[in-house]
Amino acid sequence: MASITINNLTKYYRSSCAVDHIDLHVAEGELISLLGPSGCGKTTTLRMLAGFVQPDIGQIFVGDRLVSSPQRTVAPEKRNMSMIFQSYAIWPHKTVFENVAFGLELRNISRDQLRARVSRALEIVHLGKLAQRYPSELSGGQQQRVALARAVVVEPEILLLDEPLSNLDASLRDEMRNEIRNLHDQLGLTTVYVTHDQGEALVLSDRIVVMYDGTIQQVGTPEEIYEQPATEFVARFIGRCNVLTGTLLASGQVDVGGVLIAAENYAPGVSHGHEVALSVRPHSILIDPIACPFADSTVNCFTAWIKQHDYYGEFREYIVQLHESEIMLSVVTPPQIHHQVGEQMHLAIPPAACRVVPRSTQITTEVSATIAAATAAAV
Repeated sequence: MASITINNLTKYYRSSCAVDHIDLHVAEGELISLLGPSGCGKTTTLRMLAGFVQPDIGQIFVGDRLVSSPQRTVAPEKRNMSMIFQSYAIWPHKTVFENVAFGLELRNISRDQLRARVSRALEIVHLGKLAQRYPSELSGGQQQRVALARAVVVEPEILLLDEPLSNLDASLRDEMRNEIRNLHDQLGLTTVYVTHDQGEALVLSDRIVVMYDGTIQQVGTPEEIYEQPATEFVARFIGRCNVLTGTLLASGQVDVGGVLIAAENYAPGVSHGHEVALSVRPHSILIDPIACPFADSTVNCFTAWIKQHDYYGEFREYIVQLHESEIMLSVVTPPQIHHQVGEQMHLAIPPAACRVVPRSTQITTEVSATIAAATAAAV
């Protein structure tokens, strides 16, 4: 195992900045995910970690060893890292055993030791009985296990994964992400996992690094990222979330087009009198057809009308419009709670569930569409 330290890492492609002066420390044995939409810089960061791309500015250390800088980059094969790609990159003409053994053959170890290590790696990924099969005789999940076994058999200090599950169907993705987490816990490898899938990042990671436009927006545990977003981008990108823009008042309320919403949860960088974004998760909002669900009906209680209703089996989502406003909110309820489109409701928003974050001027229409698509795919 080894730690990773990234200092001021920057990469340009012509005039475009792909990675913009990022700093990050990964502890020994930690599994972190680099999460963000396409073009955010996560794969470029991983390729610089692997040694395939040289930085224009900044440094990468593995432990105390400098492996990347503008002046010098250690070759990938000399970094004691293994990388798993989006495509499995296994040889169709070699058996499972031969695919996994290839890296060890280059190291000129004894045949007995090679057999023992390959057999152990195949047992770890539950392929011991398939050692003599060819890739064409394996399922997609089994081929991905071959790639995992080949990566760990050389006993690397660091494991890098670049969207390794994107080619699998939904059920196999769930199975394989659990396998990857179990493999990490068993071997204790320092692991960096690149994905655009929020579900993968939330389930797999010790910490998540949310990236956007070449920058790191937030680093934290899955709970911190989900419950305490630091920026408007993170609030919009991670899970389903209502995000409203308005002005933060001295009272602590947010004025959203004349509607005052009380909040109790504030991110660093927000200040009174300035434009902010207010985020609240759909499952935190309460609705009732008879009366305000709060005992104290003077705070964050509104009249609303149901504009849309979608049934997902495990839950229902209602799109509601607040009375005499243009504010539209998503509200998620258990499946047994059923209301009709057009029905008038009483709606309550717990102030403790309202997170106020700095307003971002970078959230363009195109990015908002990307966020919406990623959120929908995660449901």
